[in-house]
Amino acid sequence: MKWIDRSVMERPPWRRDCAWSWLLTAVLLAMGFKAVLLAAGAFPFNSDEAIVALMARHILLGERPVFFYGQAYMGSLDAFLVAAGFHAFGEQVWVVRAIQSALYLGTLLTTAMLGWVVFSDHRVGLVAAWLMAIPVVNVTLYTTISLGGYGEMLLIGNLILLVGLAIARDPWRNGIHNDALCLILGLLSGLGLWAFGLTLVFSLPAIGYVIWMSWRKAGGDPAPGNLAASKWSCAIRRVGLLAFGGLAGSAPWWGYARVAGLQALFGELGGSAIAGVEGMTWPAQVVQHTLNLALFGSTVLTGMRPPWGIEWLALPLMPLALAIWLGALVWSSRRFLPARLMIEAPPLFSTGQVPCQGEPIPDKPPASNPPDRSPDRRPGEWLLAGVGLTLAIGFILSPFGADPSGRYFLPLAVILALFVARAVVDWRQRWGWWAYGLVGLILVFNLWGTAQLAWRTPPGLSTQIDISTQIDRRYDAALIEFLLANGETRGYTNYWVTYPLAFLSQEELIFQPRLPYHLDFRHTARDDRYAPYAQQVAYAERVAYVTARHPPLDERLRQGLDDLGVGFQEVVIGDYHVFYNLSRVVTPEELGL
Repeated sequence: MKWIDRSVMERPPWRRDCAWSWLLTAVLLAMGFKAVLLAAGAFPFNSDEAIVALMARHILLGERPVFFYGQAYMGSLDAFLVAAGFHAFGEQVWVVRAIQSALYLGTLLTTAMLGWVVFSDHRVGLVAAWLMAIPVVNVTLYTTISLGGYGEMLLIGNLILLVGLAIARDPWRNGIHNDALCLILGLLSGLGLWAFGLTLVFSLPAIGYVIWMSWRKAGGDPAPGNLAASKWSCAIRRVGLLAFGGLAGSAPWWGYARVAGLQALFGELGGSAIAGVEGMTWPAQVVQHTLNLALFGSTVLTGMRPPWGIEWLALPLMPLALAIWLGALVWSSRRFLPARLMIEAPPLFSTGQVPCQGEPIPDKPPASNPPDRSPDRRPGEWLLAGVGLTLAIGFILSPFGADPSGRYFLPLAVILALFVARAVVDWRQRWGWWAYGLVGLILVFNLWGTAQLAWRTPPGLSTQIDISTQIDRRYDAALIEFLLANGETRGYTNYWVTYPLAFLSQEELIFQPRLPYHLDFRHTARDDRYAPYAQQVAYAERVAYVTARHPPLDERLRQGLDDLGVGFQEVVIGDYHVFYNLSRVVTPEELGL
């Protein structure tokens, strides 16, 4: 474990325990924060999450889905993990969230490790862990509910960076150590590609970093002959191990490609499902995506707004929190300047010690070495910056840039936490313990903003951007009870109603998502994610229609049924409008839908 910072292990036992206790406290804080939000019912159970739960149930029944139902760019790894949870604890919504919360704790711990490894300072890891313990709303949302792979993406991404750093620290080390790490890096990169293509923003910079560091350290070696040949042989072997590991880790991805074809699979990975929705030329899309990144991305990353809307959060504290974020990023960016342009101020305190409570602070700063800017250290920071740069380029150039909600910015949460932590540790040397107070202010800001949204239901902490889909889920149980009591177990509804109904009713209620949920009646066949449901509805002897927050659709259904001479009854249950007891089966095609 040479590549991990040894400063903690080399300190006296009582001070080593102090460092670990702060990390453990951050973990407990993160667990408690999520537990309180879950107990309060702050997260509505939406259709994307219900699909993961249904996939997990189907896995326990013998099915083996390769991808998230209906979209071939997000693998079924999350569903298999949830299936294991269901097997152990039963098929409950809380199990899905528990799996995601456990993955996030892994992300928090590996973020702390990244701080120790990249900056050679365990304090950076500790501060970053605290920043991740109570994160911005965007991170809290997408690491608590399941949308198919975001939690796995963050954890696998952090592991990819750690393994890449371990290899690059001594790329030409003899023995099986680095060979095994190369194989692991390939496996993680391949697994990440299948689990969620967004992990490419971690794996591409990490592999590039390893190659660059290997070339850099080999380039200065003047010895030709056997040594050079040995390094070429080593390089070829390790490239082979990377490739083999990558193919093995992404085996489900390639297996699916044999059936569906590479073109379709790469198209899904590149965002073909949403390509063209903007109705603009590609240059115009690039401009729009850049604006989305600059305006919507920056505000959701710093917790100024929720990912589903434009609403300022914790407004009294927002200017202060924003100033801290910007100040920390500007300060950290100094580390990327050439050393000759840097002007170092003398530190006020020792950089190698973190006093516990009660430990005296020296009257005079002891002698200390200047910050390490050696080639072996600073490239780790360039690796972190490379993750952010890769994400920005991918977001701007791909169709995914049309989605400004915030989900695709999740990898930047880890990167920002690390660089802000680096700045805070530097400020600690200048301002003393007051610098850690800035971390506390960010945590209070994040907590305030989350609480501001969590207690407002609907929508609660929601992934829904369109207001027509922000359904009050407190009426789901009443809707299920009504439909079962009236024998209306088959019918038609929209995407956001179909799958929660199916899971919560143990698949007694099967409604095909054939109705639009947009107020302008836009609809896509991709909403119909699971073909067996369509077959069951097609053979049903009676059907009902369920709408949600869509008065124009209610009126069209009412008028259409009247025009066809079909008798029916209506009932309103919360945000749901049910058309039931139809005198005959009516399909959406007959109603012009």
